[in-house]
Amino acid sequence: MKAFTLFGTSDTLSLFGVAALASSSSPSPSISISISSRVCIDHIDIGTSGIKLSNLNQRSFPQRLFFCRAENADGSVSLVNVPPNLLLAEREEAKAVLNLFLRKQGMSRVNAIRKIKQLDLFIDHLISRLHTVYKTRYLVGRELTTLEIRDALIPYLDELLEEHGDNLVDALEYFPIPIVKEKSEEIDQNPPADIIEPSTTHASSLSSANSKKLTAMARVSDIGETPNLPPHVVYLEDLGMDLEVIKEVIRKFPAFAYYSLEGKIKPVVEFLVDLGIAKSDIPVIISKRPQLCGISLTENLIPTMAFLEDLGVDKKKWAKVIYRFPALLTYSRSKLQATVDFLYEMGLSSEEVGKVLTRFPSIISYSVEEKLRPTAHYFHSVGVNGGVLMSRCPQAFGLNIETSLKPVTEFFMQKGYHMADVAVMASRYGALYTFSVAENLVPKWEYFLTMGYPKSELVKFPQYFGYSLEERIKRRHEIVKESGVRLLLNQVLSLSDEDFDRVLKRKVKKKNACA
Repeated sequence: MKAFTLFGTSDTLSLFGVAALASSSSPSPSISISISSRVCIDHIDIGTSGIKLSNLNQRSFPQRLFFCRAENADGSVSLVNVPPNLLLAEREEAKAVLNLFLRKQGMSRVNAIRKIKQLDLFIDHLISRLHTVYKTRYLVGRELTTLEIRDALIPYLDELLEEHGDNLVDALEYFPIPIVKEKSEEIDQNPPADIIEPSTTHASSLSSANSKKLTAMARVSDIGETPNLPPHVVYLEDLGMDLEVIKEVIRKFPAFAYYSLEGKIKPVVEFLVDLGIAKSDIPVIISKRPQLCGISLTENLIPTMAFLEDLGVDKKKWAKVIYRFPALLTYSRSKLQATVDFLYEMGLSSEEVGKVLTRFPSIISYSVEEKLRPTAHYFHSVGVNGGVLMSRCPQAFGLNIETSLKPVTEFFMQKGYHMADVAVMASRYGALYTFSVAENLVPKWEYFLTMGYPKSELVKFPQYFGYSLEERIKRRHEIVKESGVRLLLNQVLSLSDEDFDRVLKRKVKKKNACA
């Protein structure tokens, strides 16, 4: 990216760096121009003889403009202005990609957010790279999707990581000043003319970042305070989305404020409705994953759904799948495939994989190496078949080993059960590990001790812990107790009311006949 500064007078503008731009054989396709006066430029033509600025007016103008470069047949060059709202949306998307990348390298969420606020120049560089990769799309006015932005930036960030290693964060912070790797090298105290001093860069970055942040927040604050609401806000309100919810979505994901209604939001909403999703559910889906509206239907969304169907997702249940976990459609294919490969590694059949993805699509959000594999290893260590548990209760793999899984195992061990008993109970009822020890297991265990059953009954029927203590367990047990007969624990709890009454009456009748 090359930067140029325009200094305005009453009649003319002088441009520094013109010769370099006009004569370069391979100029940057993305150019940033900083405006230091109140001017308006509708068009810029770059020829071998110089630069022509058309339609100059003394009007307020943004601090920085981005243009895409197009070569004309006569050898001249035209710069097509990238709309400010599109630029801001891309900026937020780029920041989101960088945030995820930094967190993947071990940085905490808070520190990643704090660091990104200091990387304004590097964010500009990422935007410039998008314009380089997708130049032809900008020239025809086509917006990029979220996945296209990720596909362009993530490989580039990986390259930077490979190049800089542990010095990556420093390299980003001081961009574009290169990091000196060896102290013995002589350091030029006077940086090249096209590099800005660190102090100036930092001040400029903070000013630009604060300006963009204020602009985004102003969009949120102005909603509801002006008589004419933005079209996409009116559309979402008509769908039943509360105004405060819309504001919260924009606060959490500022890029959503710049999504076009006709180009992004409306087509996705109509597509979801055609899948069978109720319009009343659309606000919930958008609240959960506003990024879904930034994905191209033809190039990303529909192909991703076809890919998932090939993996076993039930196409008849897309409405339920998307409502449960709309983020599923925003993951890359490599991420989806990595999770599916792990499920096969655990011994699940293709049919079972499809059922897991359909019933519990958020399994895709878990890291294979940081979450799923360690959890599978823990279950294996206590004798639980991880594959069986995954097929029956994939939710258990989303729990923390130290704070959720181990306490459940230790609870039953402390009550006198063997490890093998716990493994059988978990295999028969995978949800056992999803219950809170204090709020579920302890009170139900204490009541179980008053019911007169041996402890082995829970090994046979661990589903006991899944029933409501007040509404099911106590009520049914009191009825059986008053009748003076005895039923198996699973008969007391698992039967429907009709079947329960029939079995109980038969038991009472048999008892009376014997008497």
